[in-house]
Amino acid sequence: MLDPALLRNQPADLAARLKDTRGFDLDAAEVLMLESERKQIQVRTQELQNLRNTKSKQIGMLKAKGEDVSAVMAEVAAFGDELKASEARLEEIKAQIEKIASVIPNLPHESVPKGADEHDNAEQHRWGTPRAFDFEVKDHVELGARHGWLDGETAAKLSGARFTVLRGQLARLHRALAQFMLDLHTGEHGYEETNVPLLVNADSMRGTGQLPKFEEDLFTTMLPMMGDLGHAFGGERMRITNVALMRVMDTPGASFDSSEQVIRTADEIARSYRDKYLIPTSEVPLTNIVRDEIVDAERLPLRMTAHSMCFRAEAGSAGRDTRGMIRQHQFEKVELVSIAKPDESDAEHERMTRCAEVVLEKLGLPYRRVLLCTGDMGFSARKTYDLEVWLPSQNTYREISSCSNCGDFQARRMQARWRSPATGKPELVHTLNGSGVAVGRALIAVMENYQNADGSITVPEALRGYMGGAATIA
Repeated sequence: MLDPALLRNQPADLAARLKDTRGFDLDAAEVLMLESERKQIQVRTQELQNLRNTKSKQIGMLKAKGEDVSAVMAEVAAFGDELKASEARLEEIKAQIEKIASVIPNLPHESVPKGADEHDNAEQHRWGTPRAFDFEVKDHVELGARHGWLDGETAAKLSGARFTVLRGQLARLHRALAQFMLDLHTGEHGYEETNVPLLVNADSMRGTGQLPKFEEDLFTTMLPMMGDLGHAFGGERMRITNVALMRVMDTPGASFDSSEQVIRTADEIARSYRDKYLIPTSEVPLTNIVRDEIVDAERLPLRMTAHSMCFRAEAGSAGRDTRGMIRQHQFEKVELVSIAKPDESDAEHERMTRCAEVVLEKLGLPYRRVLLCTGDMGFSARKTYDLEVWLPSQNTYREISSCSNCGDFQARRMQARWRSPATGKPELVHTLNGSGVAVGRALIAVMENYQNADGSITVPEALRGYMGGAATIA
């Protein structure tokens, strides 16, 4: 979230900057109108609150003297309704302003090039030379069809489109890639391995900017409440009711007649599972570890890494990359997250991106680094580098890692702070995240770049220790 002072004091300037850099339309006139009304009502509300406090003291003094307080009580009652209405309206206006602020994207760093989409991104450098093949190149789907190791049909039967079943040596190679990345980032790059929940609450999603703007891209859990058991599905109703009954019966003094208590307990259980979200990336739980915290200066930068499942509805990607594993509802990623001091975040961003590059270099995969333009950056980012790996079957580079510096944008949403030694006061940290790297796309890149004429795949040197010493999978 942007500094509210920008929205409050400079809405027209902010609107112009957002339109110029992000193509985002902010209704500055609406913001000015709401802010003007907020100030007026806030002043009047404070006046009424002060008057109420003054009159309450006066009533206390009159009662202590044994004097009649009916006139003062009538006076308090006269402005009481106005005070309630003012307080209610003030909360409504604050909620409206908060709603507007919650969907405003981050402002780009000054070094980010202006542009509308991926065609305006700026290539930074390339590493490696794409291999010249003396046979017809197969894509990862054709290579994976060997022995049925990559099976989209069975996955579709189990779960639907955009899922994949991996088997045999290909499944092992996928696991080897994740283990290799974790060992590299923890052993050589100084990240702390962290195992995080795959289900998070709405506050966590709001903290990193997935909510409210991108809710349609998220998978969410929703269980029925038990207050009216008839509205629950049979299996869920039975399961939750049985758990609630056992909890109630473990309570001293409870009996089988405690039906109302069972229903209340069932509601509490159902509520604890409602509105949880499957993570789109472990950036969400990792970054939210510092939500509502004040981190000691000597602990910064915090560097964390996690290998996790990721889940995305891909609501806006109909018809794109439907073949194979390029764009899945469920995939795995090794994530990098840093929590840094504001004056160190730019250097930390370069370091993080370099850590992701090393993964590709050790695997011998040609790639290029691209600085995203203003129109292609993610919602929370102020600067992003994409790493794109070479895919021979497509004769082009495809994204395999995205490393972003979000500045204090996420930290303000999360109230994640550090105590500056210079001021002794809590200040917002800067948050950074990056893929180190996407495991499925790394598997695709290894399969295609290391394929042989007979359909076998050479195992990169860096992975052979994770593959029992195998030099090829065939």
